[in-house]
Formats: sequence, C-alpha cells, structure tokens
Amino acid sequence: MKRSEFLAGIAGGGLTASTAGAMTADGPFPSTDVYVERAQAGKPHAGKVLAAIQPHADDIPLFSCGLVLKLIQEGYTGYMIRTTNDDHTGPGSVGEGVLANERDNLAVARALGLKKTYDLYYRNHMLDSVSPLELRLRLIFLFRLLKVDTVICYDPTPHYEENPDHSVTAKAVEAACWMAGMGKDYPEHFDAGLTPHSVKEKYYFARGPQIVNRVVDITEIMDRKIAINILNAAQGPAGQSGAMLRRRLTEQGLRLPLLGNDDETANRAYTRQFVLERDAETGRRFGVAYAEPYHYIGPAVAKVDEYVRQNAVKL
Repeated sequence: MKRSEFLAGIAGGGLTASTAGAMTADGPFPSTDVYVERAQAGKPHAGKVLAAIQPHADDIPLFSCGLVLKLIQEGYTGYMIRTTNDDHTGPGSVGEGVLANERDNLAVARALGLKKTYDLYYRNHMLDSVSPLELRLRLIFLFRLLKVDTVICYDPTPHYEENPDHSVTAKAVEAACWMAGMGKDYPEHFDAGLTPHSVKEKYYFARGPQIVNRVVDITEIMDRKIAINILNAAQGPAGQSGAMLRRRLTEQGLRLPLLGNDDETANRAYTRQFVLERDAETGRRFGVAYAEPYHYIGPAVAKVDEYVRQNAVKL
C-alpha cells in the first residue's frame, strides 16, 4: 500500500478541515472534522512529558518525528520507547542488524532532542507471541516512572495492518495509558515510590486508513525530519537510497536532475520526494506545505465540574 493511502472517510463522508478539533469522546459517532495543529511560540508545554513509542527503529522517523520535534521545541521533555530489537532487518547477519538498528535508534533519539531511550528488545515480527500482560506491565511502569502526559504511537485500531508488532504495541500502549492511573493495579509500584499517573493525550498514526481528526503542520521542520530519516540507515527507506540511485543511473549513462551532483543532495531529495511523499500530500489537502496525520485523543472533559460551575446557585 502506498503511504499516501491513509485517509478514510466514515459513513461515506470525506475529511474536511475545521478550525475546531473533534471532540475527545464522540461515542459511536466520531467526528470527521480535522483540526490543523500549528507551531506555537515559546514553551507552552514546559513541564510536560511525551513518550514516542515504536516497535521498530524506522516508525517514529517516518510517521511522527515532525510532531516530536515540534513538541520538544515547545517545551516537552521526551523519551523513546522501542519494543523490538529489529533483529529481522538491517545489514549483514542477524546480530549485525540488531547492532546497526540500535545505533540508528540512539542517533534518531539524540537528533529529536529526547532525554533517553528505553529498548524492550522483544524479537522482531514475533511480538504477538509475547504475553500481553508482560508488555502492558512494562509500559505501565514506564508511564508511572516518567510521568508521561502524551504518547505518540501506532493506532490500536487500524485497517489492514499486516505487521503484528505494530498492532500488539499499539494495543498494549492504549491499555497501559489508563491503567497507569489506577490505584489498585500493581500496587508494588507504589511501595517503590511511584504513584498512579494516567496518560492524558494520545497521537495515533497508521500506515493504512484510519479516522484522522488532526493534522500537524511540520512545514518549518521538514528539513530536520528529512535529516533524521537519513540517519535511520539500517532499515529505513531513506538512508543512502538517493546516492545509490544516482550511482546506478550514472552507470546506465543517465542523470536525474532531482538528485543533484553529490550524495548528500541526492539523499535529501530522494527522501523528500519519495520516502516522505505522504507529508506533502497531507499538506496539500490542508493548505500547508507539509503535515502529518493523526487520530488524536485529548484530555477527558470534566463535564460534571463544568456543569456545576455554570449552573450552581447559592442556597
């Protein structure tokens, strides 16, 4: 499936831009309005914590590193959590691939400005053989330890997702987000000094169709996203792909002007044109140069408190 095939209407309806975000609790009738999230000046998110969660070293770079860069720039402290060891991808032997992906993952996290990475090291493509309770517990521990406010991860309910690592990770994340705030789940954590802590915001991305209710304008940081994807050389579709294509065409007596006259130009142009084409297509739909699509779930609205505030009268 092409990366551009990602937006899915519901009940036959298409997606439309809107100045107001979709409600966070739409029940059985999710909104198809799309809120365009733009860069904010200053540090409006100072003191908040995000977790960028990926099964594989190329997932956040491809789908969400624009959002991560934006939120870090706006004051978040961030952490990377990778659930597999990527042992079925990368160059050379299985062991060499694990090491190459580990190095890439660390390089990407540094370039994103994240504070630390946590690798859970489950076998690649075999995450559905892991106990869901174990994976969920490890995530609950990290959410409580780091006091995570916002997660960025695969959508737990995507259509046509063929990779079990993606869906297993996403479902564990979704369950851990609310269970981390419970006072009776894993009370031994509290004896160790942790406290209940619910995750308040979720940005879900998907390879295939999903209900998109938010797009994030990444126009100002697209160049940094391109550079980060090039860092992800072991398995990412960017890496040295532009340079390799340029050399192959030269051997055939051909030249592609897009790729310029050196490897660095070729890699950046190739990544922008082909690897991250979806960001340009999303941007065109919503009147910006580049954007990333998400299903966003925000903080729950305290409806009772709000109703009391507006309607209570003195005795």
